[in-house]
This record gives sequence, C-alpha cells and structure tokens, in this order.
Amino acid sequence: MKMPRFITPNFITVGRIALLPFGALALFHNGGDDFNWQIFSWCIFFVLGLSDILDGNLARSRNAVTELGKFLDPIADKAMIGTAMISLSILGRLPWWMTIVIMSREIGVTLFRLAVIKRGVIPANKGGKIKAFFQGFGVGFYVLPLGEGAYWFRTSFMLVAITLTIVTGFYYVRSALVSPAR
Repeated sequence: MKMPRFITPNFITVGRIALLPFGALALFHNGGDDFNWQIFSWCIFFVLGLSDILDGNLARSRNAVTELGKFLDPIADKAMIGTAMISLSILGRLPWWMTIVIMSREIGVTLFRLAVIKRGVIPANKGGKIKAFFQGFGVGFYVLPLGEGAYWFRTSFMLVAITLTIVTGFYYVRSALVSPAR
C-alpha cells in the first residue's frame, strides 16, 4: 500500500502517542467492567501496536530512519505499555508488582538512554523487539475480557514478558557501556 508522502514515520509515532488516552478512556468506561468497551479498548491498543510496525517499515522503505525516530519510537512504545498497565492496575485487573517491575525497567532504560545520547542513539535490538512483542500481547490479554479459565495463560505470558524485560534491560545497559562511542 502506497502511503501519501506527508504521512511520515515520525508523524505516525506522534499520532500513536496522541491516541493513547482514547485506549485508556475506553478501558475505564462504565467503571472498567463493560465487555464491549474492553473489546474496543483492546482494538485501539492493537491498532496502535500495529502502527508501530507500520512506522518502522515505512521508515526503512523510504530510507527515512532518523535520529528523532530512533529516539521517539521507543518512547511511544513505553508510553503505550505504561498507559495500558497503569490503567489495568488501577482497575485491579493487573497486579501492581507487574506494572512496577516493567515500568521501572522501561523508565530506567529511557533515563539511561538520555544519559548516553551524546554517544548516539542506541537502536532497539532483536531482544528488545521480542520483549516488546511479549509485553504487548501480555498486556493485551489483560485488556481483553477473558474468562477465568484463561487467567493461567495470560499470567504465564506476562511472566515471560517480565523475564524478557529484565534480561533485555541488563543486556541493553551492558552493551551501551561496552560499545565504542558512536
């Protein structure tokens, strides 16, 4: 599909951030217990997740990978996961400890990234992409109004996401500290 030139990867990333409140509002609608609004919220977060893939593919296909995009895209990812996780924890549907562990890592890596930015932006690696996949789907399973029989699955999926979050956080910091200046 050919995208109009005015739709840039960074435009999509900024749009993704701007639309996050709508996913949260849908999740909270009718006290957070409305089946239809939970599905609608999941659809919003799913489309926002797909837009992450779209902006990356668009940037590469147009040879339009920018330093701003390499910096802003992970911020948008963290904002999306954070918005969903904090909303779910407020609603009592996701344990706070999961939100705290994941968001502590994400904020820590972001602050670290800002501290070393003069050496160049460190782009996401394959491990980070796998972590983002598990986080996105794991959180998505908490947004969806699943029956109690599926709780073991969503919890297991989130535990894998948490493990990957911790491991890739250590890897990211280690690789940034030992890599030569960019």
